[in-house]
Amino acid sequence: MQFGGDRALWLRVTSVCDKPTYYGWVWLTGYSVDPATGKALERREVFAQIAGLQIQRHTTDNAPPRNNAATTTRRRGV
Repeated sequence: MQFGGDRALWLRVTSVCDKPTYYGWVWLTGYSVDPATGKALERREVFAQIAGLQIQRHTTDNAPPRNNAATTTRRRGV
């Protein structure tokens, strides 16, 4: 609610705290991001309700989609 609408906070998450909190809530650490440029502005820690989070994957028009699966070679005895 606090960051809804034109006050939306874009956060590039660097870590999620593993300390227990209220059910459905989490502490996130990351950098607030300028959505127009994608540049990090300042380090932030936010207490957020998981159900309210939205994931925005960064894509560019010129870059092909990335494949996160790395090629693996399996060898015996190594």
